[in-house]
Amino acid sequence: MTIKTGRLALLSATVAAGTLLGQAAFAQDKEFTIAVSVPAATHGWTGGVVYHAEQAEKQIEAAFPNIDIIVSTASSATAQVSSLEDLSATNELDALVILPFTSEELTGPVEQVASNGTFITVVDRGLSDPSIQDLYVAGDNIAVGANTAKWLVDKLGGEGEIVVLRGIPTVIDDERIKGFKDVIDQTDIEILDMQYANWNQDEAFTLMQDYLARYPNIDAVWANDDDMLLGVIEAVDQAGREDVQYALGGNGMKQVIEMVQAGDERTPISTPYPPSMIASAMYMTAAQFAGQAPMRGSFKLDAPLITPENADQFYFPDSPF
Repeated sequence: MTIKTGRLALLSATVAAGTLLGQAAFAQDKEFTIAVSVPAATHGWTGGVVYHAEQAEKQIEAAFPNIDIIVSTASSATAQVSSLEDLSATNELDALVILPFTSEELTGPVEQVASNGTFITVVDRGLSDPSIQDLYVAGDNIAVGANTAKWLVDKLGGEGEIVVLRGIPTVIDDERIKGFKDVIDQTDIEILDMQYANWNQDEAFTLMQDYLARYPNIDAVWANDDDMLLGVIEAVDQAGREDVQYALGGNGMKQVIEMVQAGDERTPISTPYPPSMIASAMYMTAAQFAGQAPMRGSFKLDAPLITPENADQFYFPDSPF
């Protein structure tokens, strides 16, 4: 089952999960342990993930004293693998909710956890082997890339020279790039260069400086994440390059939404990819054990363009991201 939903539907699903968590469970006499493994706050989006995971932990445990949530963060793929080994060795896990640091390196360790009969919920960055997971919650990464590319093709008239900044080698990054390239490849727009900046603002700044030094003309830049976009903008501004007509990102960071709201000529759009999806995944996983609500399949968020006309719907000033 694949459920593709927009912002309102996601909110409804989250509220429904919250309602379930406020009701009596059918198995209050049994103890359940749910481990939540996420990357540390290495950039703004994952900072939001950690924040929402910790908030959901409090809410679920308050509603269900028989459910123990263990939130673990890791600063690298290696650290996350080690953390999973420790969690499995010291706890009898009923479920694992994981946002993999990288897809390839975490697939084997997650498969090992699943072999013990643990319910597996994967969030955002998919595993290399999706058959391991019971539940998958993510945004529509192909649409993130494709919708941005369609807008850019229209604005550039189907021709020009652009550069691209990739994130971390993961399924999510591959999907965003595929969505973007599938559109761009049908036009006369040339992608001059495309390299990884690991969804990191500082690395994106350095990479963009390199692009600017190498290419005398760049009509537009796509950084497939808003943290990287901030680094791109800083590099372009420092270089005083007026040839860069558009600098675009994605994820709906509030700082970028503010640019869109203000009608920024260089960054007039974004796409949503809310870090609160980790909380939705945790609610759904808890529902698997706390009530008669089997949760299996895929839950996918839409990625419409955020424009000055609808930006207010995606702006949350109190959010950490």
